[in-house]
Amino acid sequence: LSINAFDYNCHLDLIKLLRQEGELVKLRRARQKMSELFPLTEEIWLDWLKDEIKMASEISEREKVYELFERAVKDYICPEIWLEYAQYSIGGIGQEGGIERVRSIFERALTAVGLHVTKGTALWEAYREFENAILETAQPAPGSIPSPEQQQVLCSQLEKIHTLFRRQLGIPLLDMEASYAEYEEWSEEPIPETTIKNYKKALQQLEKCKPYEEALLGAETPKLAEYQAYIDFEMKAGDPARIQLIYERALAENCLVPDLWARYNQYLDRQLKVKELVLSAHDRAVRNCPWTVGLWIRYLLAMERHRVEHSIISEMFEKALNAGFIQATDYVEIWQAYLDYLRRRVDFTQDSSKELEELRSAFARAVEYLKQEVEERFSESGDPSCTIMQNWARVEARLCNNMQKARELWDNIMTKGNAKYANMWLEYYNLERAHGDTQHCRKALHRAVQCTSDYPEHVCEVLLTLERIEGTLEDWDAAVQKTENRLARVNEQRAKAAEKEAALAKQEEERAEQRKQARAEKKASKKAKKTKIGDKRKADEDDEGEWGQEEGFQFHRSELPSKRHRGEGDGVLPEEDMEVETGLFGRSEKPDGPAAPKEKASTSRIPKVFHDSSKDKVTVFVSNLSYTMAEPEAKLRELFGSCGEVVEIRAVFNNKGTFRGYCYVQFREEEAARQALALDRTAVEGRPMFVSPCVDKNKNPDFKVFRYSTTLEKHKLFISGLPFSCTKEELEEVCKAHGNVKDIRLVTNRAGKPKGLAYVEYENEAQASQAVLKMDGLTVKDHVIKVMISNPPLRKLPDRPEPGRASLALAPRQIYGARGKGRTQLSMMPRALQRQSNPVAKAENGMVQNSPAASSDPPAEPKKMSNADFAKMLLKK
Repeated sequence: LSINAFDYNCHLDLIKLLRQEGELVKLRRARQKMSELFPLTEEIWLDWLKDEIKMASEISEREKVYELFERAVKDYICPEIWLEYAQYSIGGIGQEGGIERVRSIFERALTAVGLHVTKGTALWEAYREFENAILETAQPAPGSIPSPEQQQVLCSQLEKIHTLFRRQLGIPLLDMEASYAEYEEWSEEPIPETTIKNYKKALQQLEKCKPYEEALLGAETPKLAEYQAYIDFEMKAGDPARIQLIYERALAENCLVPDLWARYNQYLDRQLKVKELVLSAHDRAVRNCPWTVGLWIRYLLAMERHRVEHSIISEMFEKALNAGFIQATDYVEIWQAYLDYLRRRVDFTQDSSKELEELRSAFARAVEYLKQEVEERFSESGDPSCTIMQNWARVEARLCNNMQKARELWDNIMTKGNAKYANMWLEYYNLERAHGDTQHCRKALHRAVQCTSDYPEHVCEVLLTLERIEGTLEDWDAAVQKTENRLARVNEQRAKAAEKEAALAKQEEERAEQRKQARAEKKASKKAKKTKIGDKRKADEDDEGEWGQEEGFQFHRSELPSKRHRGEGDGVLPEEDMEVETGLFGRSEKPDGPAAPKEKASTSRIPKVFHDSSKDKVTVFVSNLSYTMAEPEAKLRELFGSCGEVVEIRAVFNNKGTFRGYCYVQFREEEAARQALALDRTAVEGRPMFVSPCVDKNKNPDFKVFRYSTTLEKHKLFISGLPFSCTKEELEEVCKAHGNVKDIRLVTNRAGKPKGLAYVEYENEAQASQAVLKMDGLTVKDHVIKVMISNPPLRKLPDRPEPGRASLALAPRQIYGARGKGRTQLSMMPRALQRQSNPVAKAENGMVQNSPAASSDPPAEPKKMSNADFAKMLLKK
């Protein structure tokens, strides 16, 4: 904790140990420190409160317990804590104002959780029992006549209990029928019609709520879908108190889900708008999920919206900077939000003010902070296009009429690698055009023509347009000469680049032709050695009776076309190409076991079974099996028998009778085929077996199967650099110290050999973030591992618009995903896994790209281009 005070699990471990040892003073201090950083759960608060209640004997100590209860009820909406609070307060009714204090706590408890469908009844009953006890003490002694004052107290107390019954019966709560029966028995008077009407209405409302309560009762943690359905139901009903309560119930069980907090805070900001309630929810959100920059930004906006003091907002901003965001761009966003707030405080009608100086100071500090703190931590800039400096320049030019400062800022922006972009120059030109003068506009465009490398034609055109409207003849001549010289150099460079690319393409074509010719010669020589004159007739006779079998389909040898090279027409692929292209989802491998026996097996033993595509729904495709597997049918029948009745197993052999490593397993029932898919990646004779649905790729070319997510998963880690000897159990031992590990997946190749990569799934993103901080750079068996949040790169990135083309008003911004290079950033996929040029099988996200069980969206095969195509492409650029 001295190294990282935000380690939630470490706080829990320390509290547990101190409680076991009975170190009450240290225990109180440990709980206090944890509560300053995090909201505490119901269990932690109840344990803390019970320990403090045992030690509280003096009045002053009881007051400290009351203060502790007040803190507890603010963290989460917990009926148990409110009930404990009310019951504890009953013990102090002997003090001055004790009864009123108890009633006040009960009323606050009913406001907070009295609408809780399943747990609200306990509070109502406890409140009534307290009032009944007060009624008993107010009863006159037996045989005595009460005085008018006593009679008035009795009537008042009876009315309080009547009111509690009527209020409760108007709320949909479980077992409300029993409460109604109790009221009938207790009351000496008939129940009023209004109460009966409200009771029936509440019963109808209860029937509508029951399906959602039952869904929550039967669901497993975290119950997000069930809670969201309940929230949607209450939103349609539109009762703010009930909406708030269901949100609070959901957050009590899902306090580490930032999106849930964001939706709740948005509802409070837009609908309720109660200052204390809104700010309390925002504060709890950032304490639960401090790594989420969006929650901090909403908190700052809410504080400004409710006129919170500037010093408090500034203090909250400083806390945000120390929250430990997980990517560099988060710091840019929080700085922008704070700078926007400071800008709105400034009265720009005055030439100088304290607020303006504070804004300028904050701009300068933001630039320095991003340069020093963020770049040092993440090894990259979160603001490559200098958006903060651009905003600063706009404020100086437009609001402060200080073009000199704006020019200094833009000069600084251009020196940070932005001078090569046309749209950056045009952004500066537009600012100068609006608030500067023609001379500086001309100067900027001349520099742009000289420096721009992406779209020099465009800045040349803008320069000529300026001189055409405002320039003299000398200005026009100078601009024409400058633009012509620049474009001539650009075209010359492009032509040289095109020639170089064309030469490289030609060399590659020549090498490909040489390889093709060498293969043909090798194949011819091999065939000549095998074919003997005396055996030719026999070979021809054998061919007439042979059957070829591929992919579960059979063709008579006479029906197969003669062998040809790929691309020489349609029809069945030649035998050598079929060796590569077979398999339902990708390439099949060459045998990795011992060489196939040289003697020719009798292919007449292979059953001649035609594939029936109508049975695809009850069939699974099994691949990546060992080529040396003896009796694959018997082996697989035993393996898949647990899924359901196996009708047939069609193992695929080549023409020599050698097992090809894949087969089709047909079941009697479709449900059995679905259960069989769960056996995917099961180790069979040392190799992971791939099991996937049986789908004809010719009829369904877009069909893909990929078991794992290819998007950002903040609760999952990607670990690289592991020793190949590291087992799942050893890795789990390392990871479980930082949170509850739900799953670990070691990445292997087709042969089942480890690749030094793994995916570790935690219960929530908070634990994953802590694990990144603790484990990145850790040494495991003399190997330094890299740890990052799982965010695999896209299989095919969308075309990015070139800077300056889509919108001249937008500055180019380097596109950063959620990943980066820093310790706590998300971009940590090894570069070798991101290459797409090689079409052979590659591991992505723990799966093999071309295997049936791990088919992902492969990038489209690049179109072959001629030399002329390459030249045209480059000249266009």
